[in-house]
Order: sequence, then C-alpha cells, then structure tokens
Amino acid sequence: MTQLTVLFLPESAHGPTNQCIGLGDLLLERGHRVVFAAESSWADKLAPLGFEERLVDLAAPDLDPDADADAGSDAGEEDPGQFWTDFIAETAPEFRKSTTEQLESFVRPTYEALIDGAKYAEPALRAILADVRPDVVVEDNVVLFPALTTSGAPFVRIVSCNPLEVPGPGVAPGLSGLAQADPAAWAPYRDELERTHREVWESFDAWVVEQGAAPLPDLEFMPRDNAANLYVFPEEADYVTERPLDGSWTRMDSSVRRTDEEYAVPPEVADRPAGSGLIYLSLGSLGGADVELMQRLVEVLGRSPHRFIVSKGPQADLITLADNMVGAQTLPQTKVIPQVDLVITHGGNNTTTEALHFGKPMVLLPLFWDQYDNAQRMDELGFGVRLSTYGFADEELTGAIDRVLADTTLRDSMAALGERIRARDGLRVGADVIERVGLEHVASRA
Repeated sequence: MTQLTVLFLPESAHGPTNQCIGLGDLLLERGHRVVFAAESSWADKLAPLGFEERLVDLAAPDLDPDADADAGSDAGEEDPGQFWTDFIAETAPEFRKSTTEQLESFVRPTYEALIDGAKYAEPALRAILADVRPDVVVEDNVVLFPALTTSGAPFVRIVSCNPLEVPGPGVAPGLSGLAQADPAAWAPYRDELERTHREVWESFDAWVVEQGAAPLPDLEFMPRDNAANLYVFPEEADYVTERPLDGSWTRMDSSVRRTDEEYAVPPEVADRPAGSGLIYLSLGSLGGADVELMQRLVEVLGRSPHRFIVSKGPQADLITLADNMVGAQTLPQTKVIPQVDLVITHGGNNTTTEALHFGKPMVLLPLFWDQYDNAQRMDELGFGVRLSTYGFADEELTGAIDRVLADTTLRDSMAALGERIRARDGLRVGADVIERVGLEHVASRA
C-alpha cells in the first residue's frame, strides 16, 4: 500500500476537530502519515494521538506585556478552542433571540471572525502546505481556506454540521431551525439572510478568487466542486429526497472516534432507584460556557429522581452539581453515551449523530448555529424533543424526560436505529473516500 500524506485542517472548536481525529486515527492505522494544520491552542494535544502538528495562528498573538499571565496567551497552556469558548461566553445573550434576528447579531459576526482567521492564516498555511506536500487535503469548516484548494493536492470537504449547510429550494434554510413541513416560513428567513450576508459573501468571494481559488457558490462560504465531499448524518434523518446531492457527495451515517478513553459509571449514579434513568447532559464545549444556563439545568434536574452524568464544559469550576449528578469539565463522550438511557444535548452535530449511532433518544436545547436545525429535525422525526433553551418551564424539561424514558416503543426503535447506523460504519466510509482520492492523485503523477 502506498503511504499517503493526508493534511487535515479542522475548525478550532472541539466538534470538527474530533471529527477529523476519528478519520485521522483510522488512516494512521492504515499506515498513512496524518498531519493536522491545527489552530495554535491545540498545541501538544494532537501529537500524543500519533498525528503531526503544524500549528496555525488565526489572529495576531497578544504582545501586550501587561496582559494577564493567566489569560492563556501561551498556546501550550491555552485550552483547545479557547478563542471560540471566549467568543461564545461574550455573545451568549444573542442566543435568546430568534434565529432570524441572530443572522445579523450573531451569524454574520461569526462568519466575519472566521473569515478574518482564514485571511490571517493564509501565508502561514501556504508555507505549511509547501513543506508537508500532502497527497490530499481535508477541511472541516464553514469557510474556505483557499490555500487548501490551490496547493495542487486534491481537496476534500467535510460538512460536520447539519447537512442543511448545503442549501436547496426544497429544504429549510440552514441555521434557521424551521420545520420541513412549514415552507411558508422559509422566505422571510432567506430574505434576511440576503440582506445581512450578501456584502460579507461578495467581499470574501472576491478575496478567495484573488488567492487563486475558484469562485464560491452564491451566498455559500465553501466550495462544492471538490475532489470529494463528505457529510455526517444518518440516512434515516437525511434530506436527500428534498435536496438531492450529486455523485461527489458521500454520506457518513456517523463518525464515532475510537480515541476516547474508557469510562466506568461511578457508583453514585450507577446505583439508582427503580424506574429512574441514567442521563447524559452536555451542552458542548461552547454551550457549557453559559454558566447561568448550566446552573439552571443543574437546579431543575437536581430535583429529579433520575441520575445524571454531566459534561460541565470550560467553566467547570463555576458549576456546582446536585447530589444526583457526577461530572467533569470534559468526558469521553463516545464511551459515556452507550451506557445511558437518554441524552440531553445542545444539538451539536457530533453529539446528535453520536446519540443516534448508539440508539439513544434526546431532549434538545439548541443554542446557536446548526443546533437549531438538528433539534428541529430530531423533533419532527420523533427521535427527540426540542425545547426552548431559555424559555422552557421546569415541568416542560422534567416532563419531556419522563415521557421519553417511559416510551418503551421509542426506546426500542431507537436501539434498532442505532444498530443499523453502526452496521454502516461511517468512519470507515469517510476514510475510504479520503484514501481513494489520495491514491488516485498519486497514481496520476506516476
């Protein structure tokens, strides 16, 4: 087997990076060289997994000599994805707005921040590509880093958000959380997207072309005409009937990394009263930055007869758990979910698809971005219950949990769904596509 050099560039947040770690681990096992062009806060976090690290700054380092030494400006000490944790903590009040209102107040500034990062990183990324000389490059992000498509190596795009990131007239607009059954509601959202994002997109598209890359699809920030495109979403929840995709797209029904450590359920929650459930609560690495919301959930769920394993997130020291809970700042999620009865989640694509992979129903509390789309999709398909994250009444949350846990028909059907998803082995499917693209490129140079 020819050894390939595969370069991954994931967005700095935990979800996309974990997605690439899962694929990279499988490619390593097959004997390939795997390099991560990772944002600098991931320093020394990926090398222990067997990957090469080539760090990329997405903004100028803070050179203020009076800056707080504890602020984490040293990339080796900074938490992975710290930039986005800080960004979310500062903008959490925006999540109380409707998805339409968020287009101007949250979504556009997020795209602008991502674009600024891509522009700043372009020279360094070109130097990394020239040095690594990859046989295939893989990006998991929502904006293009054009150096990746102009390097001479084939480019593979991963959509690890909800697949509504790829728009079409027959599906609800991405990031809207609108129902598939209510197309009349789509037009006002699309009008506001046009108003708030047209200028940003035109400027970014012009810059992408200046870097030597092809123009982007209208009002999209990533290209579609690539060597291959991967997306992560189970067949049973997909939108391909309403929005068909061409042959360049491959669905990975799930992508569950194998690098998480084992997890033994602590006896404090493993031993529980008859009729009570064991529940995993996680709002993700970014949602957990909202300490007020996390503490409210702890307060409400602390009065429940059920037991909880809580992923506390980056502000773990500020969150006090109830007596019926155990938790930590981070947990080996892919080892925790198989052992619980229900998942309470923000609706991030990783957690949503991992819950489906293991056949677990969900209660979903979306905060931002595609979490609304995932929450809506799980609710309308009957795989979970969507609640208003900041507007739910206490009894709505506890009642939803009790109903789902008592619904044995749902739990049996979810277990069967998980078996089907696991049998399709999405991680292998994705690795096969990346490997095929790389081998075809090597063969073409021979």
